[in-house]
Amino acid sequence: MLKPHHREAHHSLIYQPLHEQLAAAGIRLQVRHKRVKNINFRLKPNLLAVSAPSKLSSQKVAAAITQRLEWVLTQHPKIVAAHHSRDQYQRSETVRLWGKEQSITMEEAQRLEWYRQELSQVMPSLFAKWQPIVGQWASEQRIKKMSTRWGSCNVKARRVWLSVYLPAFPIDCTEYVIVHELCHLHHANHSPDFWQAVAKVMPDYRYWHDMLAGKATASQRPANID
Repeated sequence: MLKPHHREAHHSLIYQPLHEQLAAAGIRLQVRHKRVKNINFRLKPNLLAVSAPSKLSSQKVAAAITQRLEWVLTQHPKIVAAHHSRDQYQRSETVRLWGKEQSITMEEAQRLEWYRQELSQVMPSLFAKWQPIVGQWASEQRIKKMSTRWGSCNVKARRVWLSVYLPAFPIDCTEYVIVHELCHLHHANHSPDFWQAVAKVMPDYRYWHDMLAGKATASQRPANID
């Protein structure tokens, strides 16, 4: 049996090629063996955090990460861009509500509370609008301060979370995030079938997706978007 320090060195050798590949893209790899049933991946700006079952060999974990590499390298620039866009709104002294500048100033805590109230008011009607169109219903809709996502969906619990920062953007962006998360109740991943489901109910989703990612502005709004 390998001694603890030998095991650590053994793990390092197995993961070293992955560390190098990800580091070239500006991503740090963090692998932790824990008391979990499945391998869990969490991609954040400049970090891929992997939690793996304690009894699973490093070789199998490395193989699973390798299978995800293309997805990680494709999605990471999008996550970084969205995080940068969100940070710009957080640092800005200009207060925006539903995409329009307001002639007021607020501390961050005040702004978040204001956004939370505004989002709470519109969520019931927006979910009521889109759930029949998507053909899926969320059992719960909640608001959360999220640093790397605009929304999330617990498919098993059918629980949808929305970012408290969404009211800084046009309300169409919130509608897109709702559609996006509800479509995960059809397809839990981001497969072509998933994006086809999103496009079917919201053909102009790409514009609002890009706005949240900092790739589009109101001045670039296509003429065919009402």
